[in-house]
Amino acid sequence: MTKKQKRVLYRIILSAVLSIGIHFIPVTGVWQLVLFLIPYLIIGYDVLRKAVMGIINKEIFDENFLMAIATVGAFLLGSYAEGVEVMLFYQIGELFQSYAVGKSRKSITELMDIRPDYANIEQDGQISQVDPDEVTVDAIIIIRPGERVPLDGVIVEGTSTLNTSALTGESLPRSVYPGDSIISGCVNTSGLLKVKVTKPFEESTVSKILDLVENSSLKKAKAENFITKFAHYYTPAVCLGAALLAIVPPIFVGNFLEWFSRALTFLVISCPCALVISIPLSFFGGIGGASRSGILVKGGNYLEALAVTRTVVFDKTGTLTKGVFAVTSLSPAEGISRKELLETAALAESYSGHPISRSLREAVETALDPQRVSDVEEIAGNGVVARMDGKAVAVGNARLMERLSISCQENNGIGTVVYVAVENQFIGSILISDQLKPATQKAISGLQAQGVRTVMLTGDSSQVANAVGAQLGIDEIHSELLPADKVTKVEAFLSQKPARSTLAFVGDGINDAPVLSRADIGIAMGAMGSDAAIEAADIVLMDDDPAKIALAMRISRKCLRIVKQNIVFALGIKALCLILGAAGLAGMQAAIFADVGVMVLAVLNAMRTLKVKE
Repeated sequence: MTKKQKRVLYRIILSAVLSIGIHFIPVTGVWQLVLFLIPYLIIGYDVLRKAVMGIINKEIFDENFLMAIATVGAFLLGSYAEGVEVMLFYQIGELFQSYAVGKSRKSITELMDIRPDYANIEQDGQISQVDPDEVTVDAIIIIRPGERVPLDGVIVEGTSTLNTSALTGESLPRSVYPGDSIISGCVNTSGLLKVKVTKPFEESTVSKILDLVENSSLKKAKAENFITKFAHYYTPAVCLGAALLAIVPPIFVGNFLEWFSRALTFLVISCPCALVISIPLSFFGGIGGASRSGILVKGGNYLEALAVTRTVVFDKTGTLTKGVFAVTSLSPAEGISRKELLETAALAESYSGHPISRSLREAVETALDPQRVSDVEEIAGNGVVARMDGKAVAVGNARLMERLSISCQENNGIGTVVYVAVENQFIGSILISDQLKPATQKAISGLQAQGVRTVMLTGDSSQVANAVGAQLGIDEIHSELLPADKVTKVEAFLSQKPARSTLAFVGDGINDAPVLSRADIGIAMGAMGSDAAIEAADIVLMDDDPAKIALAMRISRKCLRIVKQNIVFALGIKALCLILGAAGLAGMQAAIFADVGVMVLAVLNAMRTLKVKE
């Protein structure tokens, strides 16, 4: 509990004790008024001040104005005890609401603690602490055990394990070695590390994440915008209704004080606190609960949209699979050794940064001499042609062989097949396979259990795509797609989706930015350190666990259920109490329940969004 909340609690206790004590003092008239004014002002002075400031600033119709009018009116009617009680219970409700918001905010402030306070720089043999903003790119920083990584960089010296739980929600540490990339926000748990900085602080991972979280409340869901607009018209309407209730009936039936009392009760009942507080709190709690699990949602609107998602489209490589290719089999032609086939392919691909090229180079046990290769030409979607030791070499898929009119023996293995030819003569094929992520099967089954249709898009061959899709049980598979084809497919799915539903695309956030932006909801997988993911996606999964997509969907649906429950409950109770109050069948006690009681129950319900079941 904060100092401010403690002060309010002390005021509530003091006011309650004084109010109860006054009942035992035998005074009436002016002295009774004076005595009840003491606890009233102790508990309500800030509400009265806000009401006056609202009138001065021409923002009249808020809960402070309603409470001020209702309680001052009660005093004018001589109901001093009821006036104090209304203000007392209102402040109890406000204290409870403040505590609930603080608790829901805690999950996000814990994430905000990833901001580093300093960076260690070695100068003249001495280590000094400087602000991370002052550290330049290529500078060497030192990270001791127990310290938070302040900036993104590459380890140049030392080995250690990193605690990434603040970013990913996972407690399992990650081992790092010289040459490994390291991102800001993690905690160094064991060895001393020397790190070469690769990005300034304002472009670092931690800065981007903090900016994302801080701005998440700006993107409101439709339900939040509805409540804001509703309160804008609702409060003046009920004030007008209370005024008419106090003025019109007495003209015909008399008894002005009775109708004035009913009007005050009507005002207390009508206060829209339960809706105005609980609805944003529900979305805030949902975003906070998701962030604790390593799921960053950029706003309540995306949480709301995810709840009605009926189709999830996956990219394959790097999303459903590890994106780490490995040579699984070699099929040399007659007279060609396995070593010669592999070295020829690896050398031809030595200048390419493609994952398949890297897997070929990694499979070669001896050192390669790139000087043997010249005139390299990379043909997009086909492969590579080059000259090696003065001979023409072609390494690529079946389309490349067909393009060069080279006849080859077809390889029907499951994976990516690389065909190799020298001087237009086929010398063999190499099978390279990708592996599924451990949680991929769980991710697909978890989504399908929630009634979601799953689709896979890939540039791989239909044979590979169908094998992966069948293994996972994916509903629909589209293969041999270029990046532009993926956008076209997603647009086709968007045009065919059911009404009042959304489509989500899940990609690795690096090559899939155009599709992530085009879908209703873009979800970036394995996005730690990926600028493209954080910029293009609406929801960012901070680790590489696709099963968290189903978890995010459960959180969003639970959040939306709670929002709808609170809207129906609050409006239903208030409508009933307003009718009873206008008819004189509900007094100030019922009004207090309809205001403070309903707000407390709605806030308690909203706080359930903080609890996330993995």
